[in-house]
Amino acid sequence: MSRVREREGSTVSDATATPLPGPERGAENGTRARVARIILEQGPITASELGERLGLTPAAIRRHLDNLTAEGMVEARDARPRGRRGRGRPARVFAITEAGRDAFVHAYDDLAANALRFLAQTAGPEAVSDFARSQVAELERRYKPKLDAVPPEQRIRLLAEALSNDGYAAAAGRAPAPGGGDQLCQHHCPVAHVAAEFPQLCEAEIEAFERLLGTPVRRLATIAHGDGVCTTHVTPRGGGAGGGHGTPASKAVRHRAGGRVQHKDV
Repeated sequence: MSRVREREGSTVSDATATPLPGPERGAENGTRARVARIILEQGPITASELGERLGLTPAAIRRHLDNLTAEGMVEARDARPRGRRGRGRPARVFAITEAGRDAFVHAYDDLAANALRFLAQTAGPEAVSDFARSQVAELERRYKPKLDAVPPEQRIRLLAEALSNDGYAAAAGRAPAPGGGDQLCQHHCPVAHVAAEFPQLCEAEIEAFERLLGTPVRRLATIAHGDGVCTTHVTPRGGGAGGGHGTPASKAVRHRAGGRVQHKDV
């Protein structure tokens, strides 16, 4: 019997579709999970970029992407043009789907949501807010010494690194909006499904970001409300106008142009 087997840096190809035996099937599934994880963490990405990241052949990447697409884990999209659009077909990128994101969601979402519903019913909505702040307080306690040890302009980068270490797949970069500032993107939210019902979780997080960065911040988009990325605009230091203190952190401000939330993946 013959089959197709890919190794990093080499390919052995035959014609049949005999299922892979146990150990190789495990490696196959492990690579596929790595592909999905990179798409989750990096946002929309091309097949060639994925191949470079993993050291796999174009044929291997195509097979993994075809399988993930068939399973509903990822979807192909036309890349958003940057600057003037050239001739020819637009580049294709692969993005995580809601089902794919679900695969990374914590198994106790239902239990957490039920507990918060009970808390809201017995003690009121403000008790949920108090709980959310208490949860974020531990994160803030761990991050604060690291951020306080660097100049203010470096804090957003360290905050992104700290969030990534905690599973939020975060990145920081310059904001595309007029007026400058920075942008923090979180490509994964472990509590997205719960936060969709209890926005107090997002509100407490934004309040903590403001304190950690020492400047107003503004939430532009959230995974909990159907956006692909949690996007937060960080106001330039000294540029408080239009920042989080002008707009309450309890409101998710969504800037739209042509019906789409304005953010860029960083």
